[in-house]
Amino acid sequence: MNLETPKKFRGLVNQAHQVAENYFRPISRKYDKAEHAYPKELDLLAALLDGMNAGSPDAIGATSASKRGAAQEQQEGVRNGGNLSALLGVMELCWGDVGLLLAMPRQGLGNAAIAAVANDQQLERFAGTWAAMAITEPGCGSDSAAIRTTAVKDGDHYVLNGEKIFVTSGARADAVVVWATLDKGLGRAAIKSFVVEHGTPGMSVTRLEKKLGIKASDTASISFSDCRVPAANLLGNPQIDVQKGFAGVMETFDNTRPLVAGMAVGVAKASLDRTRELLRKVCTLDYRKPLLAVSHAEATLYRLEAEWEAARLLTLKAAWMADNKLPNSKEASIAKAKAGRVANEVTLKCVELAGALGYGEDELLEKWARDSKILDIFEGTQQIQLLIVARRLLGKSSSELK
Repeated sequence: MNLETPKKFRGLVNQAHQVAENYFRPISRKYDKAEHAYPKELDLLAALLDGMNAGSPDAIGATSASKRGAAQEQQEGVRNGGNLSALLGVMELCWGDVGLLLAMPRQGLGNAAIAAVANDQQLERFAGTWAAMAITEPGCGSDSAAIRTTAVKDGDHYVLNGEKIFVTSGARADAVVVWATLDKGLGRAAIKSFVVEHGTPGMSVTRLEKKLGIKASDTASISFSDCRVPAANLLGNPQIDVQKGFAGVMETFDNTRPLVAGMAVGVAKASLDRTRELLRKVCTLDYRKPLLAVSHAEATLYRLEAEWEAARLLTLKAAWMADNKLPNSKEASIAKAKAGRVANEVTLKCVELAGALGYGEDELLEKWARDSKILDIFEGTQQIQLLIVARRLLGKSSSELK
């Protein structure tokens, strides 16, 4: 694994950084204060991104986060593909603003889910669709396998009943990828994901949440009451494979968890970069000196930078493995756990190091600290990630290690 950014992605990284600096940063505070207001400025940017992705084998953004196609290229050697390009772009854009990235049309986790598990016909049919991801339910947060939303086959349709909460971009997106069970008696194996388009009878947005951070992105609760969804909208294989169990749906996380880790890496880097600038105004940062010979503020910054670098490398590894068709479930959870925790620590410590500047709204440091908290929670909490890692290392099932 080459730890440098692949040459073919350097232009992408530079472009994403320019967008973050010149497009996201100037409107970051505006939409932090105007919660639930849609950032109209994103429409042009999303259209430009769609144009860049047209016909590209290594598309930019959530739609490229997939293991699809990697198998054919595996024989040609190491592949740096869609997962890595998506991750590098996410890291840079979240250096600008996490909430604005999450509010970007067609760049959400629902789109990554479609890219990860949809068949070729579905990929073509849902191309250009902005999809949100609906997993969490009341009383069913971290345990995705405990989903109670049901999907009952009725002719050429499935009838969905249930409620989903904390759906990022749930009100704005064109469609929602809904996780539901085909048979509660079969447990995890019967959980499938469905693309449900807004406007489908029986589907309704019941409320929008007021949040600590990522306020530019809407977070919705959605109910499904006898909601009829075409059978063709069930993503991937409709057959229940008891032997494979929950693994089919969980494959989505192999691709999306590194992206969330990348969001954490991006916002943590933003905090480190700004804090470094502020500290240089009052002291000389000399990386050649041992920690015992520098101020406490400098030593803290150096430690945070080391933690950040570890999180970044783990995240790159998880995405790289997905590109090369390698099993990466454990590595995706390791990256998500490490990056989420590091982002929380880094952003809060940077507020502390900057003193009054860090706590006030003249700087974005306090906003980044608020935004970072969700990155250790959604797409699987810190505790769930550590539990998954333990299961993989010990070779135990979810029933054996809870």
